Amino acid sequence: MPILDSGLRRQNVLLLRALRDTVHRTFRAHTGRRTFTVLGFESSADDTCAAVVTSSRQILSNVVVKQHDLHEGFGGIHPSVAIEAHQRNMPGAVRMALEQANLSIHDVDGIAFTRGPGIGGCLSVGSNAAKSLAAALGKPLVGVHHMQAHALTPLLTTPTADLPQFPFLTLLISGGHTLLLLASSLTSFQILATTADASIGRAFDKAARALGLSWGTRGPGAALEELCRMTNEELEPLPDIQPFTVPMPGKLAFSFASLQSSVDRYISLMEEPLSTSHKITLARAFQTTAARQLCAKLTLSLQKLELKGVNVRDVIVSGGVASNIFLRERLREALDGYSSDERISLHFPPLELCTDNAAMIAWASMHRFLAGDYDDYTVDLRAKWSIEDIRV
Repeated sequence: MPILDSGLRRQNVLLLRALRDTVHRTFRAHTGRRTFTVLGFESSADDTCAAVVTSSRQILSNVVVKQHDLHEGFGGIHPSVAIEAHQRNMPGAVRMALEQANLSIHDVDGIAFTRGPGIGGCLSVGSNAAKSLAAALGKPLVGVHHMQAHALTPLLTTPTADLPQFPFLTLLISGGHTLLLLASSLTSFQILATTADASIGRAFDKAARALGLSWGTRGPGAALEELCRMTNEELEPLPDIQPFTVPMPGKLAFSFASLQSSVDRYISLMEEPLSTSHKITLARAFQTTAARQLCAKLTLSLQKLELKGVNVRDVIVSGGVASNIFLRERLREALDGYSSDERISLHFPPLELCTDNAAMIAWASMHRFLAGDYDDYTVDLRAKWSIEDIRV
């Protein structure tokens, strides 16, 4: 029986590859006549996403179904809860994406999905939906690296005259990652710095929970940012809390666990519950220190690249934490201070495209579709996947 099962699996793989090859020949003859339209799927964490994007850089639809209310009680993403929610939400998200794009599924030329990295069970929901739909309809399929998609989003949203030029630096800041990358092409990324412990997004989330903040509709990190913007009118004078120390000065490496520990330690030494004034000041000290660390590592990387003869004139900042306005302003100031004579361009996605979305997945797949470089319908997931190994 095991021999028979193995034979059937090989037969299924061969049939799927034959179908894929037929699709490839059809689309190679077809794609030069009009813009190419991609339906994208994203489900790597706790957002269920579907979107339609064209090769002419049009976002026809971008549907994101949040799960914050389901996970707030757990203090973070609960994998099994997220998987069940993705299974409930994905069919409706896809239907809504097609309706908003005013297209039928037959008008779609290719289907893209997040192949990794991410939570394995969550990735499987979007992967299974995309692969099944592509195989059933005879559409070509491309699996996308999640962080590559974040990095390339400004190439979709920036005005053509201002598009970043390779090589550029990419700062990817999210709940799962803190990466500083040198991008040499659409598929070539060199990691210059990563976090030694917690990501910046995870630190923001933990600090927000330590301060007792409600997640709201945008999540704990956004709640902390909103607290920092609160005015202290009608409140008692704000206490004096200095920004915390930036770790590992002079090293191209991030560390945000120590920053989170500083917040926890301050709260533990308080003899009374934190007042609103204390919460505001502590949140500001945390956010300021996080921004100082990002700025210090970014300018250090520019210095090191300049010594190697690598001239970088564009910096892309993306990922969920890139929606933080305070961080955006501090990064702009840091770049102006570093290169006052020749301005370094700083690019961010629109706020709604900083967090996870399927428009970035569809766009990141576009160059492969146009080159006729598709994946098998049997392509596997990669829950752990270095951005340096995109082509592996």
